[in-house]
Amino acid sequence: MTRHRLRVLIVSASLAVSFGAATATAHADANAVPDYEVKLDFLASAIDGSGVPTSAVRSAFGLSATASTRSYEYFDTGSRALKGQGWSVRLRHKSGKDLELNYKKRFDVTNGNVDAALSTANSAGFDSSDTNYDAQVDWGYAQQELSFSNDKSSSASTYSGTTLPGESTARGLLVSNIPGKLDDWTSKNWGTDRLSESAAHGPVTTKVYSGSWQGTAPSIEVLTVPAASGSGTQTVIEFSFTVDTRSEASNLRSQAISIADGKGWLYHGDILKTDLILDRL
Repeated sequence: MTRHRLRVLIVSASLAVSFGAATATAHADANAVPDYEVKLDFLASAIDGSGVPTSAVRSAFGLSATASTRSYEYFDTGSRALKGQGWSVRLRHKSGKDLELNYKKRFDVTNGNVDAALSTANSAGFDSSDTNYDAQVDWGYAQQELSFSNDKSSSASTYSGTTLPGESTARGLLVSNIPGKLDDWTSKNWGTDRLSESAAHGPVTTKVYSGSWQGTAPSIEVLTVPAASGSGTQTVIEFSFTVDTRSEASNLRSQAISIADGKGWLYHGDILKTDLILDRL
């Protein structure tokens, strides 16, 4: 091969590589844009003897004294295979509504670096192009977590109140509606196999007090789970609201913490309801 011919081949190969890289870059999908749910846990001093948020709490956050009711349960294997891969699967029934099927993939947010978590999620296939999943950052007292939720529904016409289907029926419903990302997460039909061998954790039935505060729609959810000791119960009181942007979440979270802490209602930590239900029910 002549020197001239060799140089032409090298230049052509370089152009091909450059063009391929440019094409890959041009078609790379951007990171997802999450909304933000602020979640703060309150102490028992925030509710009265009947489990209703006190009048002072309701006044501070514009909450109603009348509650709506919901029941829900999670499904996982005995070894927590779904949780181990960052997935949770929940079936929920709000009074008067259809059954809600929720499949959620979670990503850790380290040192408040949401953008890094979004990039990690992008590399796992969760990006701005996937309209089947809603991206959200849970922002608690001490930690943040990024999640992507796929929500589906099923008729609850045969279930009164907040009643849930029996375990076998519920599991079959969740398996038949499983989204592709979960189903083929580590291998073909991995999610279906794990859900098929899963058990229900729950249900729990909770009271939710909703309202209006600072342009948001806050709520306090009150639920009871068995205590960690195995004797007695633990009541969880979770205050939450959702906003569109990080800056708005930061501002209103600071305000909510200031109000709750000043009144002696704030728990200085994060209580993960999903883990409590999986571990204790």
